Amino acid sequence: MIKTILFDLDGTLLDTAPDLAWALNQTRQEQGLNDLPYETIRPAVSHGGQALIELGFKISVEDDSYNHLYKRLLEIYQENLANKTRLFPGMEKVLQFIEGQQLQWGIVTNKPAWLTDPLLEQLDLLTRSCTTISGDTTPNRKPHPEPMLLACRQSQSNPEECLYVGDAQRDIEAGKRAGMTTLLALYGYILPGDQPELWGADASLDKPEDLINWLQNSGICL
Repeated sequence: MIKTILFDLDGTLLDTAPDLAWALNQTRQEQGLNDLPYETIRPAVSHGGQALIELGFKISVEDDSYNHLYKRLLEIYQENLANKTRLFPGMEKVLQFIEGQQLQWGIVTNKPAWLTDPLLEQLDLLTRSCTTISGDTTPNRKPHPEPMLLACRQSQSNPEECLYVGDAQRDIEAGKRAGMTTLLALYGYILPGDQPELWGADASLDKPEDLINWLQNSGICL
């Protein structure tokens, strides 16, 4: 029996791509570069700031300019966390359904807490989440199972009582390694060339509301 539904943040619970894409293009503008199309940036968002800098400037972490650009990207983003970021369409209905079924929901993300907590607070989600595990909460991040297992302890749930929903291979790997049921959010930030059908999720969701159907069809909820 599932007691707790855990979500990845970027690309699963929240559509953060508009603000992160804007921050990347602001960083590019400061370097005298033109904006990249939103459609080019969106798939990389789930992989964090490093992936965005690599995409936006065609450099790696070994490049001398990397640290400056990465720091500047995060400075701009921190000041504009929730300009356009929202729950994915239909996700509020999903959260209300979960809460109405007396189930818990929480968050396990690789986003650092100094970005995660203010963002959730601005969107009035922080106190609704039964546990929020960020990328710097534990020594290891996803795909390591450590943050997943901490979320279990904080929500007073066994791993087999938890369902994890994410949009990246590391999400599915972390959930499986922790002993959770995993669902893949295909509506999230899937990179071109990804093969999500090979990631081993127990099921996939084309849109957030599909989670309600999955919970009902699985006999977890009425």
